Amino acid sequence: MGDNITTITEFLLLGFPLGPRIQTLLFMLFSLFYVLTLLGNGVILGLLSLDPRLHSPMYFFLSHLAIVDIAYACNTVPQMLVNLLNPAKPISFAGCMTQTFLFLTFAATECLLLVVMSCDRYVAICHPLQYSVIMSRRVCITLALTSWILGVFLALVHLVLLLPLPFCAPHKVNHFFCEIIAVLKLACVDTHINEAIVLAGAVSVLVGPFSSIVLSYIHILRAILKIQSGQGRQKAFSTCSSHLCVVGLFYGTAIIMYVGPQYGNPKEQKKYLLLFHSLFNPMLNPLIYSLRNSEVKNSLKKVLGVERAL
Repeated sequence: MGDNITTITEFLLLGFPLGPRIQTLLFMLFSLFYVLTLLGNGVILGLLSLDPRLHSPMYFFLSHLAIVDIAYACNTVPQMLVNLLNPAKPISFAGCMTQTFLFLTFAATECLLLVVMSCDRYVAICHPLQYSVIMSRRVCITLALTSWILGVFLALVHLVLLLPLPFCAPHKVNHFFCEIIAVLKLACVDTHINEAIVLAGAVSVLVGPFSSIVLSYIHILRAILKIQSGQGRQKAFSTCSSHLCVVGLFYGTAIIMYVGPQYGNPKEQKKYLLLFHSLFNPMLNPLIYSLRNSEVKNSLKKVLGVERAL
């Protein structure tokens, strides 16, 4: 095995084992999804910055979520599109490590941002009179920065453990991007410690935050059921429904991915789940917030001049 250890300069991403015609079709389809992701999240960011009515803590955190979604897509999709057109084109070692680090950073940051957003909804519905005091601008900035800093730190731990590993030829990553487990499979040494750290990190950013979100919404549901007015209950539900849909999509795919299906080829199935997680989720999030949130829809109508036309 020692003879196969070489100085790594590049990796080859295997992507999806499909015929050339299907790969061309996927290239066009994924390119469309990529443009929609950038456009949708860009519109959300534009609306939140232009409309003073959306300058509230909830939309402040939504702007950070939109930034994460854009970053998610920009980190993995361009390289995937390149490989669909030219499967033999490699990615450099530095590019691969950077991609791994950024993916882990954005994944952990999004987990934490979704927790922060659930806490914001908890304060808004359960303690409305104290909302402006508790969720001050300083607190919001601190919570957002903490989410980003912790995301970077957790990803850095994995990167520090990954970089010193020796890798064996052939340097073929069985994935459409440099996913950390797929890269670890190429190491020439025992990687049980690395895999244990990855699992521990996944549990810490999935189970803990998800439990916090569930707990927040249990209290929110109790508070909503105590509201006497039907209109008041409907308004309270509407402020939470978009966030719940995003949480369901993000954690649903993430938990299924780590628990893993018990049939067929789990590695291939998890690859497609990660595709959904890194491409479709960022595209769907702005649609969910624009279609299910009346304030965002009204702001969009105002910017487009629909209200004046009517």
